[in-house]
Amino acid sequence: MLESSTMASSSITSSFQTSNLRSVFLGERNRICVPGVPVTRNGFLRKAIECKESRIGKQPIQVPSNVTIKLEGQDLKVKGPLGELSRTYPREVKLERDEDGIIRVKKALETRRANQMHGLFRTLTDNMVVGVSKGFEKRLQLVGVGYRANVEGKDLVLSLGFSHPVRMAIPATLQVKVEENTRIVVSGFDKCSIGEFAASIRRWRPPEPYKGKGVRYANEIIRLKEGKAGKKK
Repeated sequence: MLESSTMASSSITSSFQTSNLRSVFLGERNRICVPGVPVTRNGFLRKAIECKESRIGKQPIQVPSNVTIKLEGQDLKVKGPLGELSRTYPREVKLERDEDGIIRVKKALETRRANQMHGLFRTLTDNMVVGVSKGFEKRLQLVGVGYRANVEGKDLVLSLGFSHPVRMAIPATLQVKVEENTRIVVSGFDKCSIGEFAASIRRWRPPEPYKGKGVRYANEIIRLKEGKAGKKK
């Protein structure tokens, strides 16, 4: 009877130590120290520790003199010489504006999702400020025999080897121009819209892996396959 009670107590102690080590190991793997404080033999009380700020999220955003900022709760409106943008922020982050016009994005909660949203929405906010003041552009290149592009009114017409030309409506907030019939420049103040429209152009004829023919981004590196070698005589 004494031996059985001793074995039971030793098994409880070993399970307690194993679960404690597991909780500390998982915390170190997520770069968050989560110490376990024993309450009873069957449970732990975990202490919440404040996480570090994102290196990108904690950087301030400089607002130029020709840009107007309007902040109302979780809604932000940015107006500049090129256009106007607005965005609604989630509850995990909050915006603060200094007296000298600098915007700071901070975490409102200490959760994993807040850590993810911190750097993301700081970058989105900076893109809004830069977009309405300076603008963005995306360049594409047509590679292939007979591949051509031109702008007709409010449409972009592409000849990409199909039996018919591809006609795409240009969004009202974007400007598209064609250089030397094979270079397309998409510009505007909304970086998200520019990327989406450029991706839709590339989607019609992605670069093929043997000769690289198709629509590619400027300075995009296409890894070509070697292909089948001819039969040696």
